[in-house]
Amino acid sequence: MSNIAISVENVSKMYRLGQVGTGTLSHDMKRWWYKARGKEDPYKLVGEENKRDEKGGDYVWALQDMSFDVEEGEVLGIIGRNGAGKSTLLKLLSRVTAPTTGEIKVKGRIASLLEVGTGFHPELSGSENIFLNGAILGMTRPEIKKKFDEIVQFAGVERYIGTPVKRYSSGMYVRLAFAVAAHLDPEILIVDEVLAVGDVEFQKKCIGKMKDASEKAGKTVLFVSHNMASIEALTNKAIVLDHGKIDFTGTPRQAIDRYFEKVSRGITDVLSDRKDFMGDNSILFKRAWIEDDKGSVVEEIVSGDDVYCCLEYEVLDKYNNYDTVEIALGVYTQSEARVTDLWNESTGDRLNLKENRKGVIRCKISNLPLNAGAFYFNIYCKSYGEVRYAIERACSFRVIPGDFFGSGILLNEDAGVVLVQQSWGIE
Repeated sequence: MSNIAISVENVSKMYRLGQVGTGTLSHDMKRWWYKARGKEDPYKLVGEENKRDEKGGDYVWALQDMSFDVEEGEVLGIIGRNGAGKSTLLKLLSRVTAPTTGEIKVKGRIASLLEVGTGFHPELSGSENIFLNGAILGMTRPEIKKKFDEIVQFAGVERYIGTPVKRYSSGMYVRLAFAVAAHLDPEILIVDEVLAVGDVEFQKKCIGKMKDASEKAGKTVLFVSHNMASIEALTNKAIVLDHGKIDFTGTPRQAIDRYFEKVSRGITDVLSDRKDFMGDNSILFKRAWIEDDKGSVVEEIVSGDDVYCCLEYEVLDKYNNYDTVEIALGVYTQSEARVTDLWNESTGDRLNLKENRKGVIRCKISNLPLNAGAFYFNIYCKSYGEVRYAIERACSFRVIPGDFFGSGILLNEDAGVVLVQQSWGIE
């Protein structure tokens, strides 16, 4: 374990559902008795995957048989859907709770930022909480005093440092909490999604601080976020969690693609089955799909080809007049970076649903200017100033390299997202 900062070996965490504390002593004794006789954990067979939308028994595995190593100075990204086990894993690594089975070995002091203001006392001032939190993290008073001014300046709360933190806004709270954790020289820094509370400028400062901690000071960072751009910018390795298990380990780009591949599998083009849309129920979109120039439904399309975004709709409102309808398709990368909006008003193409109360709307994209990668589009429908229908991730698709420029060269994803027609010469 010479260069390994964190080693996770066959770690599992099981929770008992229902009232906390009911029968836990007897269960612990039973588990100990089985272990003493060399038998398998009696509750390991009854535990189930942690799926929020399914009913089951009294035991669930929040994590199952998880093993990985994090090297010193490495920045590891952890991504996954809600309920995948990210927070449970961080709590185990931070020793907030203990694993049910398996072993975690940690080399160095850990500073964790799992929740806003963890370790802060609301009645104490900002300065008092810096010393309190620093002491909790294992720092001596002289060490904290040496870093005090730097912490306050980074957090940007100089004016309020003598005010009780219960009067702080959530943004001030998280800025000070991060500043304390990041400046008190831990060998390992664990950061959860709390940075989402801060403003954009502060988030950039935090990412810069974590980069410096890793690249210049050689510290180890574990970073959990739903912001895929931050994961890609900050980390050099990432793991994808799914139902308490490691689904994938690789580069940030590979992990992000894997994550959205699994997410998109749960997104059917049958929109009428989904309940997460907005609108007034006057217009319903039933399906969304991509067609090639031959009219075939496809999931993969080629750069430079003509393609069609297709939407099957039905007007449910019998009384209103929908002779003018605006449709916008917001196209995004799977990392949630906005690429463009396809909007019928921008081209002057009028959509009249007054006569055609059922049908298919097609938006043609000529000479598709997208480079290789994974994408999706949202649907936004408006009529007479009112939102009739809106849904995110209506349809996912993948673009594969094509001879966009007619030069015989197929570009990979490193060439960017958008391809621009161009010509070169010398005069």
